[in-house]
Amino acid sequence: MDVPAKGGFSFDMCCRNGMMEKKGFKAPGFLKTGTTIVGLVFADGVVLGADTRATEGPIVADKNCEKIHYMAPYIYCYGAGTAADTEAVTAGRESRVVTALALLKSHLFRYQGHVSAALVLGGVDCTGPHLHTVYPHGSTDTLPFATMGSGSLAAMSVFESKYKEGLTREEGIQLVSEAICAGISDDLGSGSNVDVCVMTKGKTEYLRNHLLPNPRTYVSSKGYSFVLGQTEVLATKITPLKQAEVTIGDAMEE
Repeated sequence: MDVPAKGGFSFDMCCRNGMMEKKGFKAPGFLKTGTTIVGLVFADGVVLGADTRATEGPIVADKNCEKIHYMAPYIYCYGAGTAADTEAVTAGRESRVVTALALLKSHLFRYQGHVSAALVLGGVDCTGPHLHTVYPHGSTDTLPFATMGSGSLAAMSVFESKYKEGLTREEGIQLVSEAICAGISDDLGSGSNVDVCVMTKGKTEYLRNHLLPNPRTYVSSKGYSFVLGQTEVLATKITPLKQAEVTIGDAMEE
């Protein structure tokens, strides 16, 4: 009798990879992504923020992606890691913030870090505003401000020097934006624009592309109306080359 397949991830390829390594082949690797995600608690709620760059190794795959994930009314989280993993882990969870936290960390702990999802979870429920971080292995933190991703150190330096209790909504948005800009400036895996999500009791505001810290500075005089197969020439420099005489004997010695 066949046993019905259970849901979840399949690790059948781990045996294949182990066999390849024993035979001298290099096992397939994974692509490390970069992100700056942050969050803080202010007087009336929670502010979350993220950059908008998605990478595939050294390539910028998407300059303006959305890294926010809806959990429940007034509960959202930003994800760092593999985009598919962060989407799958955060889908379809409706609960209080602490219950959403328990579901996320138990799911990640089950796979012992094989799911590449590092999360900043924030929300406001009947017990007030809450901010948590969830690591890929399932460990969690509950803090008044938090950062994750490859740009987290740059963002944390901003929070540690400027965060204070009782921030207003405007001060919280400004501080989150400044922290994300620090990650964009100092981390190659983070870039493009700043997204901000503000949650208060009974209200959520998603400020898409709240800041654009890296606008394109070069504007073509032709308005990018290039003829097919032609590119605008900005400058021309011609350097004459002297042809050296080489005998047959010299060429053979070389």
